[in-house]
Amino acid sequence: MRVQVTAIACSLPKQEQVPLSRWSRADLARRVAQDPTLPHISASTVGRWLKAERLRPWRYHAWQHIHDPVSFLQRARPVLHNYGQAQALLRQGIWLLSLDEKTSIQAREGEQPPRPARPGKLALHEARYHRRGARHLFAGLSVADGKVYGTCRSRKCFVDFQTFVQQKIIPEAARRQVHTVIFILDNGTTHAPKRLEGWLREQERVGQEQLHFQVHWLPPNASWLDQIEIWFSLLQRKHLQPNHFPSTDALEASLYEYIAYYNQTAKPIKWTYTVEKLEQKLGKHL
Repeated sequence: MRVQVTAIACSLPKQEQVPLSRWSRADLARRVAQDPTLPHISASTVGRWLKAERLRPWRYHAWQHIHDPVSFLQRARPVLHNYGQAQALLRQGIWLLSLDEKTSIQAREGEQPPRPARPGKLALHEARYHRRGARHLFAGLSVADGKVYGTCRSRKCFVDFQTFVQQKIIPEAARRQVHTVIFILDNGTTHAPKRLEGWLREQERVGQEQLHFQVHWLPPNASWLDQIEIWFSLLQRKHLQPNHFPSTDALEASLYEYIAYYNQTAKPIKWTYTVEKLEQKLGKHL
C-alpha cells in the first residue's frame, strides 16, 4: 500500500487523470480512495509515509533547459570572467555595468495609509487600492562596487534607454575618469543589438573617442546571469512591497530616494558562479 502511494506521489497528477498541478497529502489520500481495490487511508498517514521517503510533491523548483550549450557558454564565458575581474578592470579604467529595466512598476494608493507595527501586532496595509499609473525603471549596477544608477520613464522604448545612458551613465563615467564602459545586457527589444551598437559608436565619435563602449550580450533566457536582477529583487522586497504611492510622481521620487539610500552602503555582489562551474555543468552536453 505504501509503495503504491509513493508511486502515485512520484507521478504528475495529470498522469493519474487528476486535474491538479501538484499533489497534496489530502489529494493523494483522495486519489487512493478512488481505487476500490485499496483500503482507505488518512491524509496524516500519507504525510507520515511521504516524510519517511523524503517526498514533498506539493513543492517544486523552477528549472531551465539550455538548448544550445556551445552557444550559451560562448556568450556566458566573457560575462562570468569580467564579473570576477570587475575591481581590477576598474583600476585599469574599465567600468563594468549590468543594465536592464524593471517594467510596469505600479503606483497603487491604498484607501487607508499604512499603519506601523505595534507590540504584539503586525504592520497593517490596506488591501483595497486605486491605480495611479505605472513607471519603468532603467537601472545599471556597477559590478565593481555595487552602486546603482537609475532613471524612471513612462515608456520603455529604445529612445528611453538612450536617455538613461546619456543622462546617467556617460556623466558618471566622466566623473569616474574611465576610458571604457562595458555593458552586460540581455536580449530585450528595448536595447536591440543592431540599433544599440551603432548608436554607441556614434556616442564615441561625439565624445571625440575619449570614452569607448563594449557590450557583452547574455545568452537567451539567462537573466539569472544578470547581476542587476539581484538588485531588482532587493528593490521589490525592501521598497515596493507593500506598495502605497499616491501618484507616479511620488513613485519616481521614492525610487530615487531608495537608490540614494542603497548607495550609501552599497557593496559588490558576492558572485560565486564561475566559468569553471558553468563548464562543469555543461560538460556532458559539449
